[in-house]
Amino acid sequence: MYAIVIGCGRAGAEIASRMCEQGHSVVVVDRDRAAFHRLSDSFSGTTIVGHAIDEDCLVSAGIERADAVIATTYGDNSNLIAVQLARKRFNVERAIARVKDSVRASAFAKLGFETIPSTVIVGDAFEQALGWDPPESNGPTENGG
Repeated sequence: MYAIVIGCGRAGAEIASRMCEQGHSVVVVDRDRAAFHRLSDSFSGTTIVGHAIDEDCLVSAGIERADAVIATTYGDNSNLIAVQLARKRFNVERAIARVKDSVRASAFAKLGFETIPSTVIVGDAFEQALGWDPPESNGPTENGG
């Protein structure tokens, strides 16, 4: 798989490093060159300093041949715009956005975009740790299903 990971914070560095360990080709894009220090020593991919929603940057990262775009920045809006660009402009099959705001995550899921609602996932993990029963689902899942 050829993947572009947008954002090299803790989450982006983690998924990019894991993907490389599994033998995938990975390009990481971040505005801050210093962010790349978070990548594991075993990271074998490429890094590009640039902005997540700059089409020229995405083209230089190889978005035309990407199998997946994973947007992990701290900004929900940037992540959602990045996956929209990937899916609608460049026809990337898998475009997944980390989204902190559960309302936005749900709205984008209803539009068919894959989202990882991080605050919901953390809340679920705490409920599980406390031994509470999981809530019942009343609609589409956050990943667009």
